[in-house]
Amino acid sequence: MASVFSHGDLRLYLLSLLDEAPRHGYDLMQALSDRTGGTYTPSAGTVYPRLAKLEEEGLVTKTVDGRKTVYEITDAGRAEVSSRSGDIEGIEAGLADSVRLIAQEVRAGVREAMKSLQADLAAASVTTTEHAPRQHGGDARTEAREQVRRAESLLGDFRTDVRTELRSHVARGGDLAASVIDELATALDDAAAAIRRATRG
Repeated sequence: MASVFSHGDLRLYLLSLLDEAPRHGYDLMQALSDRTGGTYTPSAGTVYPRLAKLEEEGLVTKTVDGRKTVYEITDAGRAEVSSRSGDIEGIEAGLADSVRLIAQEVRAGVREAMKSLQADLAAASVTTTEHAPRQHGGDARTEAREQVRRAESLLGDFRTDVRTELRSHVARGGDLAASVIDELATALDDAAAAIRRATRG
């Protein structure tokens, strides 16, 4: 994220967030995390000194609301946001690029997981085929049941891992293109077809 929030960018982006609505410090930190897909979560030690500087410059004011300190942009702050709208658009474009990179990583992770699943299923079907002729009927069925249990465990782990990854990504504010799920559906169809070929001989 250093390439997105270079010198002065974070200060300006905080000001632009306050131009949308008054916020307290934690809300600002959460907004930054959400808009970067969770790739950048600033600490209080990063955000509050910049808010204090904005207050010194007369660009924001703060009021205490119970246990929270709420920051609100001033007219001078709005004027700076308006005059630097081009810079803010550049920062937002950088944030969008970061989210797209996350989506690409998710897509690549799904593809790799499916390749691994297909390889494991193929290996399981080969093992069953090789062992069955050399074993007694009961032993072959026992081996086959063991491979079925192994396949079920793999599928369960895959389902849990992918669901967790996708839900976490979306919860962090990340985009999720339909093409990612389309690729997942295609990979699952291919895996199912491979199983059908292996089991129907």
